[in-house]
Amino acid sequence: MVAAAMTVERRSAGPVTEDEAGTRLDRWLAAKLAGLSRARIAALIKDGKATGADGAAVDATNYRVQEGERFTLTVPPAESAVPQPEDIPLTIVFEDRDVIVVDKPAGLVVHPAAGNHAGTLVNALLRHCGDSLSGIGGVRRPGIVHRLDKDTSGLMVVAKNDAAHQALVAGFATRAIKRTYQALVWGVPEPEAGRIEGAIGRSARDRKKMAVVARGGRAAATNYRVLETFGADAKGRGVVALVECTLESGRTHQIRVHMSHLGHPVVGDPSYGKPPAAAMKALPLAVRQAVTNLSRQFLHAAALEFVHPRTGKARRFVSRLPLELGAIVSIYRTHIRKDAP
Repeated sequence: MVAAAMTVERRSAGPVTEDEAGTRLDRWLAAKLAGLSRARIAALIKDGKATGADGAAVDATNYRVQEGERFTLTVPPAESAVPQPEDIPLTIVFEDRDVIVVDKPAGLVVHPAAGNHAGTLVNALLRHCGDSLSGIGGVRRPGIVHRLDKDTSGLMVVAKNDAAHQALVAGFATRAIKRTYQALVWGVPEPEAGRIEGAIGRSARDRKKMAVVARGGRAAATNYRVLETFGADAKGRGVVALVECTLESGRTHQIRVHMSHLGHPVVGDPSYGKPPAAAMKALPLAVRQAVTNLSRQFLHAAALEFVHPRTGKARRFVSRLPLELGAIVSIYRTHIRKDAP
């Protein structure tokens, strides 16, 4: 276990010499700051901990330094290398000696990572399951075989032993595990059922975001169908649609990226879901306020199906929309319902 440091350290370097100009920022800092590996420096840069002389963050590791520039790297206190058990409430849908199915709330990070070293689902699982999770799937992600974004709620299955972990990982790899999500999106997709296929990788415009890319991404496919439409704009088109999505792959932000690429971003999504101005104007005041006050993206893992690794029997679990999302749908149904064709 790594002992925790007590203070934040700020280390400065520069100015960049003429010979050094054009060097990658992470490589340049690694040469200037002793005691920090390039991997550690790269992680800190991506986390916005590197700033220029003007105080602005430079969060691209491949930024090419320019002659005369100076940089400061903020190094936070060291964290424990091993996640610690924490008393965090869990909504347990099912549990036996092999697996545990939880209904994750929005706002809960799945496993420790940069910026979220504690208060995660893993910390809660370690408290609930004790030593049985130790080492399964790696120290930082014990038992975890798939993830949900921090602000996506819904069902997750976690392995409690190595045999279950291997079986579930294989199930995801062969698409034998089925995940079904519900999302509220802007506009109504056409056709109302279809398949979105597009490789997902880092956005060239914003490295913190993902995007459908022509080269360098990972293959991804999402199937969707419209469940219900609400409202009508000036041209009689639906304002929003409740859609069901099933995944053929599990890429970072996949549904959010694919629906946005289709032209129908998820309502409430801070990264990919800017609401169309015309659609917002078409909403009655009560609905507009509800959407504006939504503290998360409207995306919920509503159903999970898998073959139990020990019994071989198919199991299916369902989760209803949480209160915050269910209330939005209720308001739409009350104020601007339009039956889906």
